[in-house]
Amino acid sequence: MSAAEGARILVVDDEPDIVALVVYHLAKAGYRVATATSGPDAIQLARRDRPALIVLDLMLPGLSGFDVLAQLREDARTAHVAVLMLTARKDEPDRIKGLQLGADDYLTKPFSPQELVLRVGAILRRVASADQTSDVLRVGPLEIDRTAHQVTVNDHEVELTPTEFKLLLILAERRGRVQARAHLLETVWEAAPDIQTRTVDMHIQRLRTKLHPAGDLIETVRGFGYRLKAADAGAA
Repeated sequence: MSAAEGARILVVDDEPDIVALVVYHLAKAGYRVATATSGPDAIQLARRDRPALIVLDLMLPGLSGFDVLAQLREDARTAHVAVLMLTARKDEPDRIKGLQLGADDYLTKPFSPQELVLRVGAILRRVASADQTSDVLRVGPLEIDRTAHQVTVNDHEVELTPTEFKLLLILAERRGRVQARAHLLETVWEAAPDIQTRTVDMHIQRLRTKLHPAGDLIETVRGFGYRLKAADAGAA
């Protein structure tokens, strides 16, 4: 999605001057912009409006930006929304935590409004490119044929169950972004009441074993979920 198509952007910050500045430049670039000034309001608006991208401040009343991001990623309605984090903190652990929770990018305050607009556009182009799926998806040595439901590693076929295939495909299509266990349960197992989060862990373990050596592409994000490495990824 591009600015010309009027992508919806949600700006979440409790500083009126920053909100006004960001809204002005995003609207000038052609985006449709809504705002929220607290964590709970941000989650409510994101679930209702499904924006293409959220500009999310780290320090918010009610819920921190980290908490908002975690809840967005756990909810199937908002798990795919792109997030650009704004932070006054320059500490590397804060940036890493945001990226681990599924942020697509971050900017440190003070920032250039023009740079923010450029980063928003770059994120949306990446998301749009990832959504343009083809029959075959390649991630490093891993190749997934959506139509044939076939998986190969270094040109050697790997036998997967239908559930394992669906789990791997979701991770591959959202590569580079952390997928919460609860979200995987809802999308792969359709949140059946007798299914526990341990089921996700066991299936991931089996996937890693079957995909050897490509099993190393599946990363554990402790206390949250799993992510397929985006490095050397591509679609054909």
